[in-house]
Amino acid sequence: MADRTITALKAQQRNPNRINVFLDGEYAFSLARIVAAWLRPGAQISETKISQLLSQDETEKAFQKAVQFISVRPRSENEVSQRLKLKGVSPEVVAQVVDRLRQAGLLSDESFARNWVENRSAFRPRSVRMLAMELRQKGVNDQIIQDSLPDSEDEIALAHQAARRYVQRLHNLDWKTFQQRLGGFLMRRGFSYEVVKPIVQQLWEERPADLDMIMENDEVKDDAPK
Repeated sequence: MADRTITALKAQQRNPNRINVFLDGEYAFSLARIVAAWLRPGAQISETKISQLLSQDETEKAFQKAVQFISVRPRSENEVSQRLKLKGVSPEVVAQVVDRLRQAGLLSDESFARNWVENRSAFRPRSVRMLAMELRQKGVNDQIIQDSLPDSEDEIALAHQAARRYVQRLHNLDWKTFQQRLGGFLMRRGFSYEVVKPIVQQLWEERPADLDMIMENDEVKDDAPK
């Protein structure tokens, strides 16, 4: 098939980052500005080159979707891949985009895993076992997970951190209720019974003295003649 002539290149009004390409006086297709950068009005273009440009444009659109996706919060490589596949992007293009993001330093499972553990430990502490489970659900491989997890010795510190935040909600409770609520909370965060038991006991014993006075006063009131 004969080459065609580029007769005009016009930026879209609603999206200046896309260029409308006119061939032989008629609109033919649009391209990302970065893909269309080398095109010039009056130049000849073959059907083979057109196919290459459209393929590059597909990859560029997928890349921009991925960049937007990871701009909200850090993502794992698997999350990005699954997101693009849900958007109808072909596996070949997905692989190209993930590799490009990796090379640009925008996507790294190692960084993602470290950030995940640091964020969880700072704001929502949980056990090493649960951290590993969450990262596996994100598609991170086991070696990266193991390299990013805190040492097992930090398990008690994480449990203490989680417990001290939650215990502020537990006011004026009897021992049994205090034990059930705090213990249940920590075990839902993945901490073992062996870790949870002494922490619950310690925090019960560390209650402010005024709480004991309140409880004692309540007991006196309950025992008073009606």
